[in-house]
Amino acid sequence: MGFINPFDLTDRRILITGASSGLGKAIALCCANMGAEVIGVGRDEERLQQTQLELNAISSKPHRTLRADLTQPADRDALVAALGAPINGLVQCAGISRLSPVRMITEQHLREVQAINVEAPMLLTQALLKRNLIAPDSSIVFVASIAAHIGVPGVAAYSGTKAALIAMMRCLAMEVVKRRIRANCLSPALVETPLLDATAALLGSMDEERKHYPLGFGKPDDVANAAVFLLSNASRWITGTTIVMDGGLTIT
Repeated sequence: MGFINPFDLTDRRILITGASSGLGKAIALCCANMGAEVIGVGRDEERLQQTQLELNAISSKPHRTLRADLTQPADRDALVAALGAPINGLVQCAGISRLSPVRMITEQHLREVQAINVEAPMLLTQALLKRNLIAPDSSIVFVASIAAHIGVPGVAAYSGTKAALIAMMRCLAMEVVKRRIRANCLSPALVETPLLDATAALLGSMDEERKHYPLGFGKPDDVANAAVFLLSNASRWITGTTIVMDGGLTIT
């Protein structure tokens, strides 16, 4: 009997939100490289088309990209209707970060971050489960953040939404385990994405911050590889947990 790769995603349909850039795009391409059929979702049509081209270059699977604003009920409904058949994996990666100290947080700021980071992924997951569009033996992965675990000045609203995601994921894991569906979170620290580049441009340099990371900042593929692990049979005995990925930040 030949070796069976436990990380293989062949014959799996994986839905990935936030697939037009950053971590979501890296996860989409990594899943395709592991044999999956990828359905990528994002808000930017032009960037989604680029993701589609890169997916098509990886394999001849019927990869698709769909434009949707997941804070809008009509867009969520259209996405669910467009799936056609159950998926075997779901990665909720779409999210935003907004800087504001607590004393300056506005009601609009709180509501926007909450709507995108918590309500959208949870309501999409609910819609898929209600229509039995997440097959048995599937895996749900939410991308949280190290900010949910440590105090970071200026990102209270964002940190709160990611902590909420982790708490809700644990309850969800208990609810879907009877269908052999698993749910877990990834909590990455600083990763070298366009978002980090924008932060560096704003602050002038990230050299001081980098000193706190014994293994340096992460790469998008580091998070993508962990997502593949949680989507694959390699993690079949893991549910309701959060993998902290921080290059050693929290042990220093």
